[in-house]
Amino acid sequence: MLMKRILVLNGPNLNLLGVREPDVYGTVTLADIEREVAAYAAERGATVDCFQSNHEGVLIDRLHAARGVYDGIVYNPGAHTHYSYALRDAVSSIDVPTVEVHLSDISSREDFRKVSVIAPVCIAQIKGKGKEGYKEAVDVLLGR
Repeated sequence: MLMKRILVLNGPNLNLLGVREPDVYGTVTLADIEREVAAYAAERGATVDCFQSNHEGVLIDRLHAARGVYDGIVYNPGAHTHYSYALRDAVSSIDVPTVEVHLSDISSREDFRKVSVIAPVCIAQIKGKGKEGYKEAVDVLLGR
């Protein structure tokens, strides 16, 4: 059986996890999440590559480069969730199943956070489950 390859992609400000708004996002760092998700995926026969950027174009390039390389993407678009049609189009233009993940429950936060322009082109959206949402996203991808 071929090992599945998953890209864990994180957008703007997620590099500040553990410091930024701990009352909303907790004290876990992005490095902690990446380590846990990689170990979790490995237990299930998958490999994970992790990438974070605060720059929209860099994330678009990374999504384009995922074609033919990854079997799935776990993607926390951060603030881009709510307005980046460019990232939405990047996800929809590649043939790689993508699961949108949010640490917090965006549907119970400020009005502008309730709408995701990315979710309609993803196979699933997981929100409000903290770091466990990333693991659930891996399960969704591996269950396909």
